Amino acid sequence: MSLLRQLWLLIFMMLCAPAAQAAGKGLDFRFQEIVPVDQVYVVNASLEMQANPRLEEMIASGVSIPFQAEFTLTRTRWYWLDESVVERNLDFRLSYHALTRQYRLSVGSIHRSFGSFEDALRALLSIRNWSVIDRNRLTPGETYKASLRFRLDMSQLPKPFQVVVFGNRELDVSTGWVQWNFLAQGPDPR
Repeated sequence: MSLLRQLWLLIFMMLCAPAAQAAGKGLDFRFQEIVPVDQVYVVNASLEMQANPRLEEMIASGVSIPFQAEFTLTRTRWYWLDESVVERNLDFRLSYHALTRQYRLSVGSIHRSFGSFEDALRALLSIRNWSVIDRNRLTPGETYKASLRFRLDMSQLPKPFQVVVFGNRELDVSTGWVQWNFLAQGPDPR
């Protein structure tokens, strides 16, 4: 009987661990929005992250760290499952080049260099004018549900580092899904 209780306690602790880890990540959205710009809707967001010396140490030692922002837009239907209107991913990569002593942030195919880790991190945690959908694909006056999250993309790390990150709460850099409703506007009058 004692062994059975211990097994149940172990299962309970394993199920509660993800919730406890999520509370201590130190990465959250400060704001997020979807706005019309010309003929498209763009996402703007800002994240806030607590100091993470372990992440800075990995980057300074030459490991290129991949991140990913994920966006989904759905239309609620009363008679069936929600309809997925669009799903988009934006890839980031933060690295350090010892020869030039510069931090390099790649967002898609655009690269920027920074003199300090803090400046590079600030740029990483700011998503601006990310084009996600054409305005003509949405029905004006209809409400849609937007969802956004930001995470370290473990699948893009070298295998030895995937193991290190998987078991380390300090390196589990991700947000949960943040959701909000927005009302689609009519076409741009231009």
